[in-house]
Amino acid sequence: MKNVEMTVEGTMLTIKVDLSKEFGPSASGKTIIIASTEGNMTIPNREEKVGLNVYRKK
Repeated sequence: MKNVEMTVEGTMLTIKVDLSKEFGPSASGKTIIIASTEGNMTIPNREEKVGLNVYRKK
């Protein structure tokens, strides 16, 4: 994962992303990647999965 922090308290999932970070251009070059789970990731200590991409236009 890049710039993604997931925590679970009870049944509440909290996802934290630092919007000031950048990881360069996407494969197409049209956007700048800010955060990504880089595919579907299992939520800590749970069966559910999450897939997240945060980006902005160039």
